[in-house]
Amino acid sequence: MLLARKTAIVHGGSGAVGAAVARAFAREGAAVHLTGRTVPPLENVARRIQDEGGVAHVAQLDATDRDAVGRHADAVAAAGNGIDICFNATSNDDRQGSPLLDMAVADVLRPVTKAVTTTLTTATAAARHMVRRGSGVLLVMAGRRETIPDLGGSHITWSALTGVCRQLAAELSPQGVRVSWLLSPGSPAPGEENRADKAALLPERPTSGRSNSSSETRKA
Repeated sequence: MLLARKTAIVHGGSGAVGAAVARAFAREGAAVHLTGRTVPPLENVARRIQDEGGVAHVAQLDATDRDAVGRHADAVAAAGNGIDICFNATSNDDRQGSPLLDMAVADVLRPVTKAVTTTLTTATAAARHMVRRGSGVLLVMAGRRETIPDLGGSHITWSALTGVCRQLAAELSPQGVRVSWLLSPGSPAPGEENRADKAALLPERPTSGRSNSSSETRKA
């Protein structure tokens, strides 16, 4: 299995994306640590992972609380001999469906502030342990490059995340830590057909070798 004996943290592990990624990590052999603000949904995901033969742990955590995130990362690293993967799939509390002309500035900036905050807190907490071993991967969930109307602060948020990830990569890549952000053209609601652009799919899987720069991966 690709992730045998690896340790992965998935922040926002009870959401649709976080849960799916956590289950995939577990199927590939990783011990998965799920975090979120509400415990019961996390426990549901953990039970599914355990029923499938995987290993999952649950922790209630606010990803905007840097001290709490740091303590959690310390505990995970101590229990698993380090951290190999950290994926931030927390929600950004964005508001879509209205033009900027009709939105309050606070509503536009809320997702920008939250996304940048959670990305910095989760990435730096895990990276402190990764640089000690000279390896590790930081993954961040973002959105499409193209701008479309009525996205509110969402696209602004994704642009800000690109800058954060590039800065993290510039500082962490020389120490062996990879930084990747996933560009999604959109996720269907449960039961909806996925009408994402098939051209956005990767023709082949990304390599696992060390890179000296950040990377962008499209998904559908």
